[in-house]
This record gives sequence, structure tokens and C-alpha cells, in this order.
Amino acid sequence: MSFSFRDKMAPSTPLLTVRGSEGLYMVNGPPHFTESTVFPRESGKNCKTCTFSKDGTLFAWGNGEKINVINVTNKGLLHSFDLPKAVCLEFSPKNTVLATWQPYTTSKDDTAGIPNLQLYDVKTGTCLKSFIQKKMQNWCPSWSEDETLCARNVNNEVHFFENNNFNTFANKLHLKKINDFVLSPGLQPYKVAVYVPGSKGAPSFVRLYQYPNFDGPHAALANKSFFKADKVTMLWNKKATAVLVIASTDVDKTGASYYGEQTLHYIATNGESAVVQLPKNGPIYDVVWNSSSTEFCAVYGFMPAKATIFNLKCDPVFDFGTGPRNAAYYSPHGHILVLAGFGNLRGQMEVWDVKNYKLISKPVASDSTYFAWCPDGEHILTATCAPRLRVNNGYKIWHYTGAVLHKYDVPSNAELWQVSWQPFLDGIFPEKAITYQAVSSDVPSEEPKVATAYRPPALRNKPVTNSKLHEEGPPQNMKPQPGNEKLLSKTALKNQRKHEAKKAAKQKLKAIEQLKEQAATGKQLEKNQLAKIQKEKALLQELEDLELGI
Repeated sequence: MSFSFRDKMAPSTPLLTVRGSEGLYMVNGPPHFTESTVFPRESGKNCKTCTFSKDGTLFAWGNGEKINVINVTNKGLLHSFDLPKAVCLEFSPKNTVLATWQPYTTSKDDTAGIPNLQLYDVKTGTCLKSFIQKKMQNWCPSWSEDETLCARNVNNEVHFFENNNFNTFANKLHLKKINDFVLSPGLQPYKVAVYVPGSKGAPSFVRLYQYPNFDGPHAALANKSFFKADKVTMLWNKKATAVLVIASTDVDKTGASYYGEQTLHYIATNGESAVVQLPKNGPIYDVVWNSSSTEFCAVYGFMPAKATIFNLKCDPVFDFGTGPRNAAYYSPHGHILVLAGFGNLRGQMEVWDVKNYKLISKPVASDSTYFAWCPDGEHILTATCAPRLRVNNGYKIWHYTGAVLHKYDVPSNAELWQVSWQPFLDGIFPEKAITYQAVSSDVPSEEPKVATAYRPPALRNKPVTNSKLHEEGPPQNMKPQPGNEKLLSKTALKNQRKHEAKKAAKQKLKAIEQLKEQAATGKQLEKNQLAKIQKEKALLQELEDLELGI
């Protein structure tokens, strides 16, 4: 298989790496699905970890004895490191450094512990630096895209190294008890988002800084504080202009949910911030940025869950209605969005064209524990892996129109642990026009059995009446659509507008009522929320006028 993405020829298809109790091997991507000769199969059950470099040209894996690094393009072995216990591997963005992590241990003579995070020079194979890194979570240092910066969280501070010189840090960001940080993607100037959890009645906060301006009371680009946060997830958009923060509590004190409580906040590098108002109560399952950096999708609310696309003003743009879903995945080009219900849901997927807000397909990937878009933006990978599920392990490769092009089920006595695409740099695969026609496939389709609702014997011969517990909401465009008005008569149109205006006014009043309740409990409101409360009088008047038919 030729790897030609360095020259001007069309790129080769991404490989698929498969790791499990049957060993470690690679499969050629669509349309062939044959085992690849790029990588000789590593049999045995000892392959604990593997990873590609960001551009897909290097591959590293551990076989329980050594960590090996190969060049995928010419199949040459570059290095072999004697690290039998390594369980985590990662390449720096430009392939300069390989980071490895082993579980932390102490010895009788060395109570401080043995350095377990190693940074190797990929060119020479020499160890550049060893650190003690106790936790597996966030074990890997964060690099900027050009590798001029590398950052680590050390004892509640963020230490910055420049140009991969790890002997001394060039800068540090010190705040009381920094719990987490995320370096911005893209090019300079680099920004960093930091999270400090609240304590003793003080709120938690997230701050955005531009490297290296950390000192002084006005150094932060933006600051957002909030109560009710035991942990946060910070998501930069690709252009590094804004961060979405999902703040979660472990326990919902109202007792309404065992998920705890979540809130979604928006913070921009220009200093603006807002609470994203989600129109349905319940957990926030997933939030994802589109690669355009101009919109994001949130999946939220008690089942059946809502999914909504918001713009940078945090206004809803399109509502996908409700359904059995808990995850969202934009394609690499950002023109297709998959909404899915995995884990404890049945694996239903909705594939949407997000430029025209049209549904493309509704495939079902039962028992899936993993989903990934292929870098070509056309194919999808779903898998059932152990230890999440130990039965029916295997993977499927789909076309986004819903056809299964290839499937592999591991034998009943074997397990699948990991399956992943070879990455490619952005722009290698061109965006193609969306097709709605399902592509042909040789793989027989397996229509999942739809479970019928239980009916007591006395009702079994009688007609079924519709008695849904949850009425599913249909998708709706939140943007005004020109041209739709011609289909209705003037009277019908007037009535429809009146009905919609009433509905909108009532919803706004309900949201204002909630904000007033929050303010009454002593919660500090945002500028946009205070402005909303001031509109209450006008809304009440508008509603009264609508009721009277003025």
C-alpha cells in the first residue's frame, strides 16, 4: 500500500489499527479491508498500548517488553525502548518527541518515587527528560502546534517549557490550586484556559490568558466564575477565539437526577461570557464545536434528549427535536453531524447534512461503545470493545449514507480492546458534495429487531391506541426562513404567527421566572441574563395584546 500524502497525488486511504486478545494488526481502509503489510501482525495478548503520530506517518506500540516506533511510509523500525510497563504513548505535534507513561511506583530507598513519565527524542532515541507523574489522568504534557510551547500541571501550577528544552521551565502560571488547564489549538499567539475549583463558599472559575502575560490583576483575557462545579470540561474552538465550559456537580441536591447537575458556559477571548440557556432540563450529555468555530451542538435534557445547534451569541440556530441520543460527532469537514445513542441506549444514529438541515440516514449500531469519523469525512467506524462490553466484540465501517461496507466480529472466546483510524493532517482530504443515495454494499444488512411494548393478555386482540409517555419533539429551524410564507393563506399565516408569538413570549417569561428565582437565592447573574429580566414588562404587555387579538 503506497503512502503518497506527502506528494501531490491523491492521499491513500487511512489504515485501521485493531488491538485485542488476538494481537495487534492493521487493516487497509475502504474499499479493500484487507490486512495491511505496512505492519507485521504482533500476536499475543500483551499489546497494552499503541498510537499514531498526528500526521499518521509514525506508529508506536508496546508489546509488554518494548515500545517500538516505526515509520509507516517506509515500514522501517526507528527505535525500540526497554519499557515493559508503559501503558500510555503520545507523539508531539511535529513528531519531535515521544512521551511515555508507566504506573507510578516507589522503592524502599527512594520514597519520592521513580520518574515514570519519559520524553524521548524521536530522531536520536535519547531520553530528553524524566518526570514523576503520579496520576494517569492528564498524564501527557500539552504542546502548541509548532512545539514552541509545552505545558504541564505541576503541584497546582502550570509550567511552560520552550522549544522542547525540558531542563528548565521558561514560565509558570501560578494561581491558588489550578486543577486543570487546556492550551489553545492553532497558531500563535497561544492562549491557555485554566480551571480553579471553588472552596469555602468561594465560586469556581475559569480564566483565559495569552502566553506569557500571566501577571497583574488585569492579565486575564476573560474570567467566568460559577457555583455548582465539582469538575469542568473546557473545549476550545479550532480558531482559539472561545471556550465552552461544561461545569458538573457529582450530586444533584434537588434529587432530580443521578447524573448530578450540569451547566454550560461560553467564554470568549475578547472578554465576553454567557450562560448557554438550554430549553430542556436534565443532564448535558455532549457538547461539540463545529470545525468552522462558528457554531456548536449540545445534546441535553432528560430522555428523550434534545439536540440543538447554537451560534456564537449562544442563540439556538437549529433544534433537532428529541430522541434517544447522548452523543454528537461533527465530520472532519464540519458539513455532516451524527447524533447517536450509545452506551445504555440502543445505538440509533441520525446522520444530518448541517448546511441544509436535512436528514441523510438513520442507521443503527447496536451495543456500540466507540465511534469515530474517518479522516476522509465519508466513512464512520463503530465498535463494541472490552472491558465496557465483553460479548459481541467487533467493529463495523459504514458509509455515512447508512450502508455497512465492512464488519468484523471477534471469535466468542476473544476480546477487542481498541480500534482506531490512522490520522491525516487537515486539508489532505477534500470536502465532497453530500449524497443522499445509499452507497451499494456487499455486506448483508442486519435490521435490528424492534422490541414491541408489553401488552397485557386482555388487550392483545384489541386495537393499539397511541399512548406515548414522552411526546417526541420534531426538528425545527430557529432561523427565519424566507419563502415559506407563500404556502399559507393570509388568515392562516396571521394565526400561525400569532400562535408562534404567544408560544415564544410564554417561553421567554418562563425563562425570566427561573432567572428571578436564581437571583432570589443570591446567585450572581450575567449581563445578558439581567437584560432578559428587564424585558419582562414588555413581554407581559405583548402577551396581553396577543390574547386580546390587537
